[in-house]
Formats: sequence, C-alpha cells, structure tokens
Amino acid sequence: MSNVVCIANQKGGVGKTTTAVNLSASLGVFEKTTLLVDCDPQANATSGMGIDKTGLAATLYDGLLGRKSAEALLRDSAIASLKVIPSNVQLIGFEVEMMSEPDREKALKRLIDPLRERFEYIILDCPPSLSLLTVNALTAADALLIPLQCEFYALEGLGQLLQTVKRIKRSFNPGLGIAGILLTMFDRRTNLSHQVAEEAEKFFKGLVFRTTIPRNIRLGEAPSFGKPILLYDAASAGAQSYVDLAREFMNHSRESSDAVIR
Repeated sequence: MSNVVCIANQKGGVGKTTTAVNLSASLGVFEKTTLLVDCDPQANATSGMGIDKTGLAATLYDGLLGRKSAEALLRDSAIASLKVIPSNVQLIGFEVEMMSEPDREKALKRLIDPLRERFEYIILDCPPSLSLLTVNALTAADALLIPLQCEFYALEGLGQLLQTVKRIKRSFNPGLGIAGILLTMFDRRTNLSHQVAEEAEKFFKGLVFRTTIPRNIRLGEAPSFGKPILLYDAASAGAQSYVDLAREFMNHSRESSDAVIR
C-alpha cells in the first residue's frame, strides 16, 4: 500500500517542485517503487524529469476528467523504479471543467487510488496556491510535507495553509497528517536560517526534518538539463541533502502527525 505525500505551500519559490523531483528520484535510487504526480499547470516537475511537456498525448488533466486511467498516464523516467504522471498547461482548465461537478475535490483520489498497491510512495507536486488542484492533492494524500524557505516571512501564510488542511480533514480526508517541515535554501553561515529553524521547531514541535536543503548552484542548474540532481551531479551538496532526506523520510513516513492541524 502506497504512502501518498502531498508537497505543498501556497508561497512560490520555496522549493516544492525541487523537493518533489529530487525526493522522488532519491526514493527511486533506493529502489523504492515511486510515482511522481505533477499537479501544477506550470509542469516544472514534468520537464525537470526530462519529459517534453509540449508533446504529450495524455496528461494528468485527461485523468482528472475521466478520459484516461492512471495506468495509461504513467511515463518512464531515467530511474527504473520511478514513474511520472506528467502535466502541461492544459491543467489550468481543470477548475473550470469541474466547477459544477459533485465530489470535484476527490477527482485525484479517484484517479490514483487504483495505483496504491503498485507503488510504495506516491509524491504529489502542488501549484503555489490553495486552488482546487491543491485541495485535490490534500484530499488524496496520507500526509503533507511543507517546504519552508529560510528567509524573512517564511512562516507567513502557513496559518492559511493549515486552516485549509483543517477544513480538508473535516470534510474530505480525516486521516490527513503532517509528514514534516523541510527547511530549504538553508545557509548555516547566516543567523536568519538558524532563526527560521528555531521558529519552525517552536511552532511545529518535533515535525521539522533534521535534514536541511542548502542553497546550491547545482540544484538550480539541474532542471534546465531535465535531470534530478542525483543524475546531474551526484557529488554535489544538493544531491547529498536529498539522499539524506529520503533516508529520514523512509524512516519516519508512517509517523505523520496531526497535532498542529486538529
């Protein structure tokens, strides 16, 4: 049975897609059967895995509208145990198409539930908003992983995200927990990074991953080559940080908490 994890934060530029791509790749390198689902119309996770988003015959959009099964949407990646359900700009139309549909919040859950027996991990990359797509991902997930950028106002907006999660728990997904808070763009030389880490630990009480993701040039370069960092520069600090995260994640993925979202 899969562990389905939604990676979300309505703030842009915090490392959601970087984390979705590289955590998925690291799990795949550990030979865990993993599925990465690109739930963002920008489709950066799709291109970051080396898939041409302009030439796709079918995408997540077709699956959400019931035109294709999840099985029919699976694409291979450069890592044998990692598959991808790709996306493209068509996904923008999902909210309009589903506006009058009953249970529109459960479209993604209906699509991916048949794959739970096939994959050990299903990673959902969300858009930088609290849109219907993000609501679908939260409804389909077992747990939420929140990337938190180590900069001013890092915690700003998290209250809105957690309120949304509370509503999802009440209405659609009572089992939803928090897999952890991941500190990204961490610079151990600056007081600010350490201050953000302290504030996050104070608020989330034990849910902050020990692993932090550093600012790393190679991490920023890898998407333009359509490769996860492990395939672009396995010796880089960014690659090692995501390998460490995958190890920590595998050890704790069944221990998600709902303490801060009750």
